Amino acid sequence: MTRLMTTFRSILPTAAVAAVLVTSLGGVSDVRAEGDLERLKEQGFARIAIANEPPWTEVKSDGKVTGAAPEVARAVLKRLGVGDVVASISEYGAMIPGIQAKRFDMVAAGLFIKPERCNAVLFSEPDLCDAESFAVKKGNPLGVKSFEAIAASESAKVGVVGGGTEEKLALGAGVPRERVVVVPDPQSGLKMLQDGRIDVYALPVLSISDLLKKANDPGLEMFAPVENTPIFCAGVAFPKGAGALRDSYDKVLAEMKSSGEFAKIVEPFGYSAEAASLTSREKLCGGPN
Repeated sequence: MTRLMTTFRSILPTAAVAAVLVTSLGGVSDVRAEGDLERLKEQGFARIAIANEPPWTEVKSDGKVTGAAPEVARAVLKRLGVGDVVASISEYGAMIPGIQAKRFDMVAAGLFIKPERCNAVLFSEPDLCDAESFAVKKGNPLGVKSFEAIAASESAKVGVVGGGTEEKLALGAGVPRERVVVVPDPQSGLKMLQDGRIDVYALPVLSISDLLKKANDPGLEMFAPVENTPIFCAGVAFPKGAGALRDSYDKVLAEMKSSGEFAKIVEPFGYSAEAASLTSREKLCGGPN
């Protein structure tokens, strides 16, 4: 068992280990879902928002859209009769406004399921889970192991992706706004750390792991999991009013989890398939969604 999986088990309540139950579709829901599905089938693809943050999402040099989140969405949608996905790169903070404005059909970017987001969009059941981490200079010279430690420092600056969970965690822990540096994309944040423009770069474990692997810089290392932060789980986000389509998506996702197909998609990217079944949308939203 990996250290990260041990962390999942230690943080998520035992009661959440029960398998996610998905309500079967019928009646009026089928009619409403059919309209949404027919529209996507007719256009031949679903428009999704991504962040280009491997291994969650990635656009290859040949333009292929991949990463764990798009690949799960692509597989589910194909089972629903939708041919493929077409992605638009977006900052996390712009994803929900974009789906509300109908610029996207869904967000498949590793968007964490959180109560405030559940008020604005509809989420699928969880698909990808991860812990928070820091990228720091070798030896962690400031000794930071939490956002509170960054706040307590007189000068430490933390880099975050705009609109992401880490920005809210930093501000919530008391890090002054002027020391929370919003970076345009994950790669830029790592470069800022290398150049000494920030002291800490905060992202999920798998994101930092991917960046450090590609950078191959012996002067950098990762600290994880960040103290006083929860395990987060993401899901696909749909517009309010698309509940029937979301429920159809969930039904197929549950079938893929049961058959093992889901694990075959996410585990090569480094994610635990089991972790996505240790909690539910309702628990993460703090109520029905």
